[in-house]
Amino acid sequence: MPLIPWRPFWDLVEGDWLDEWLERPRWRQWLEEVPVVRTPKIDIYEDNGNLVAEVELPKVDPENINVEVKDNVLRLEAKSEEKKEEKKKGYYRKEISSGYFKRVLSLPVEVIGDKTEAEYRDGILKITMPKAKPQKESKGVKIKVKK
Repeated sequence: MPLIPWRPFWDLVEGDWLDEWLERPRWRQWLEEVPVVRTPKIDIYEDNGNLVAEVELPKVDPENINVEVKDNVLRLEAKSEEKKEEKKKGYYRKEISSGYFKRVLSLPVEVIGDKTEAEYRDGILKITMPKAKPQKESKGVKIKVKK
C-alpha cells in the first residue's frame, strides 16, 4: 500500500475557504465598517513664482481640512462625513461613504511655508506656496590632500 504524504494545509489551498469566510455576514459587515484612509490624487506645478498643489477632495467640508507646510514637507489631512438624512434612503448600492484622507510629501523646491494659501472649490483644494529665493551657492574651493 503506497503512503500518502500528510499535507496539513492542503484544504486551504483547495476550495474557496476564503470566499466562504468573507461571505459570512458578520465579517462582511465588519469589513464595511472599518475606516479607510484614502490617498488623494494631487497635481503639483509651478505658476508665477509659486509652487501650486491641486488636491482632489470630493465631498469634504473646508472646515475639516488641515494643511501644513513645514521643513519643505506638505502635510494634508481631511475628513468627509456622511450626512445623517441619507441613511433613511432606500439604497440598492452605497459605495460613496465618509472617510479620512491623508497625504504627506516632500516638495520639489523650497517654499515659504508661512505665506502659503489654500482655497477649496468644486472638490479641488488649491494650495499656493511661494517659492523661496535660491541662496547663493558658495564657490568651490580646492582642498589639498596631505600624504
